[in-house]
Amino acid sequence: MNTIDRQKIVESVPQKGFFGHPKGLFTLFFTEFWERFSYYGMRAILIYYMYYELSQGGLGLDKTTANSIFSIYGSLVYMSGIIGGWIADRLLGTTRTVFYGGILIMLGHIVLSLPGSLTALFLSMGLIVIGTGLLKPNISSVVGDLYSKEDPRRDAGFSIYYMGINMGAFIAPLIVGTVGQKYNFHLGFGLAAVGMLLGLIVFLITKGKNLGLAGSQVPNPLTKDERKKVAIRFGGAAVIIAIVGAIMISMGYLTIERFILFVSILGIVLPTLYFIFMYRSEKTNEDERSRLIAYIPLFIAAMMFWAIQEQGSNILATYADTRTQLNFGGIKIEPAWFQSLNPLFIITFAPVFAWLWVKLGNRQPSTPKKFAFGLFFAGLSFLVMIIPALGGTDTLVNPMWLVLSFFLVVMGELLLSPVGLSATTKLAPAAFSAQTMSLWFMTNASAQAINAQVVRFYSAENEVTYFGVIGGMAIVIGLILYFMTPTIQKYMRGVR
Repeated sequence: MNTIDRQKIVESVPQKGFFGHPKGLFTLFFTEFWERFSYYGMRAILIYYMYYELSQGGLGLDKTTANSIFSIYGSLVYMSGIIGGWIADRLLGTTRTVFYGGILIMLGHIVLSLPGSLTALFLSMGLIVIGTGLLKPNISSVVGDLYSKEDPRRDAGFSIYYMGINMGAFIAPLIVGTVGQKYNFHLGFGLAAVGMLLGLIVFLITKGKNLGLAGSQVPNPLTKDERKKVAIRFGGAAVIIAIVGAIMISMGYLTIERFILFVSILGIVLPTLYFIFMYRSEKTNEDERSRLIAYIPLFIAAMMFWAIQEQGSNILATYADTRTQLNFGGIKIEPAWFQSLNPLFIITFAPVFAWLWVKLGNRQPSTPKKFAFGLFFAGLSFLVMIIPALGGTDTLVNPMWLVLSFFLVVMGELLLSPVGLSATTKLAPAAFSAQTMSLWFMTNASAQAINAQVVRFYSAENEVTYFGVIGGMAIVIGLILYFMTPTIQKYMRGVR
């Protein structure tokens, strides 16, 4: 297959039509808006569906198991992006991969929308994990294809796209959460499926005239012989895994707890192997090896941050449901509504942080220091939860404590997340630029894999210890990172 010149791709996209940006941004904005609506709407009620009693429309799992499953689910979603990137690069191209991913996500929500058992839940999770892995990393890549590298609108285009993500994530818990908790969980999951369907419709109707050649190219296609080998290997591996899995389940060796433990271990082993492979590769030069060493403490710091941030969707969601006064200011609050706080604060304060970095220019903190400050805020978001816990578990707490916790962790996220993406592109070895970006997303996957074990220690009775230890660890790691900054900067070899 002939390589299509990048400029030819840009010229094939109508360059005016969406707030002064390429028309393709309209397609991708609303596709991702509805995909995030479906995903975050489902997540807003999933933990409650798992641990609510059968009489309340749930599955009746105990809270500890439900929280562990939820963490493993989130971890696998981020791990699957590695597979999605490979399929787009070698087999389908990004636009087709995005479309097939959306179909799988929709099917996953449809399975959840039908009354079912724990088996149906796991089937749904499998479909959504694979579907999100196909869609999520690749739709962002298509955004980049709309612009030439010199186009001054490029950064603004990604900012508009990022707003679409957070707008969908903001309204989803308010709508899906209300319907799911107030009326019926399966009806809520059905709304999530409708959201993904709307995203697919927008994508199908508008991609032909709006996207041009963007995302249509397979950058590194497999040859005919390679396709046969891959089909045999993957097909054989899938059959073997299915047979071994079925045997182990039937014999009682593969339990939910053991699977959770396996993924938790995988969350540590995978990034370790990534680092070793890139560091030892002949394609990595001396400067790049030095930058990889500098990246390790940033990776660990990001893992610690996401370990706290992601608990907003399970531990703090459980807290909202069981420990919080939900009648506030004359309004009956649904627990799922708290999941809208994160995207709301991001939409509100992301422009402020963007302005601040431009204003400070060269006087802004270095990357390691921004990571350290991000960890300070994350740690504080848990430490403040000690204060209401000191009053005991006999009374419900004011919901403003949760609002404050979500606000603090978002301040940390705005310091760490976009900076982490930028640092990854700068510190990545040239031969492994795409794989290093996958490594960045592994910070979240690894954090949630570890969380699957950590959340088992949470209970209302030991909240002071739980929030204190985790929040304190984040502060300590942040301090270590802050004081290590000169050393890390030295290893970064000129990258600020």
